[in-house]
Amino acid sequence: MIISYDYYRIFYYVAKYKNFTQAANILLNNQPNITRSIKNLEAALGCTLFIRTNRGVSLTPEGEKLYAHISVAFEQIKAGEEELSMDRSLQRGIVSIGTSETALHGLLFRVLNRFHRAHPGIRLRISNYSTPQAISALKNGSVDLAVVTGPTGVKRPFQEIQLKPFREIPVCGPSFIHLKDKPLHLRDLIQFPLICLGKDTKTYEFYNRLFLEHGLTLSPDMEAATADQILPMVKNDLGIGFLPETFAEEALQKEEIIQLQLEEKIPERFICLVKHSDHSLNIAARELEKMLLA
Repeated sequence: MIISYDYYRIFYYVAKYKNFTQAANILLNNQPNITRSIKNLEAALGCTLFIRTNRGVSLTPEGEKLYAHISVAFEQIKAGEEELSMDRSLQRGIVSIGTSETALHGLLFRVLNRFHRAHPGIRLRISNYSTPQAISALKNGSVDLAVVTGPTGVKRPFQEIQLKPFREIPVCGPSFIHLKDKPLHLRDLIQFPLICLGKDTKTYEFYNRLFLEHGLTLSPDMEAATADQILPMVKNDLGIGFLPETFAEEALQKEEIIQLQLEEKIPERFICLVKHSDHSLNIAARELEKMLLA
């Protein structure tokens, strides 16, 4: 049996307010059309749904049974419409982001600050990963977007968008003061303890390739889990490390660490946005994406 959704909608409002005129006003319709629709619904169902009273109408036993089901359905529909309306107006929603430490401090925190002030009702879920871990989380649907350090090496259906360039510099602690202002090559650095991120990171892959291009083997004495661990390790004279300039700036000004003068130029890297091209983002995630790309 196929019955028009409009008939059930009209039935819902007549039954709710027990009055044809009031239902017509709410539905921006007229009473004759409302009456006609109810008669058509009763004919289709083969039963009487309403009995006229002095105050309006009341439901028959058959009408009561139908209303018990229709009212639940319409309340769910209304709740869904209201939820979508809230989403469209960015009053509510959730965005999940996988990010690396460098990307978080180098760009994402500032964008999230603006986003949260503009849309305080949106919940943000931030997961701190290495770049490969963030890409994996994006692949399995654990996050909506990944904001990480490149190059990511992703292929379709994933898309890498470069957001912001950054450079890294070699730094050391006070016990290596004798190296200050001394021109150094990569081959000189391997004579000292080296600090690097773990082998499962894109940063390790980047520096391993850089050393190989100069005929050298990267063999760090210490591996840090995240980029923000390298700075305190350098401050405590555990070795020479490579840090984004923004990470090192304050410590350099305080003379807690020393920048080394490397003859080879460390290639520029990028903070990147990675997304799944075949998956649609929710409204809140699309808004955050706009802010990241702005």
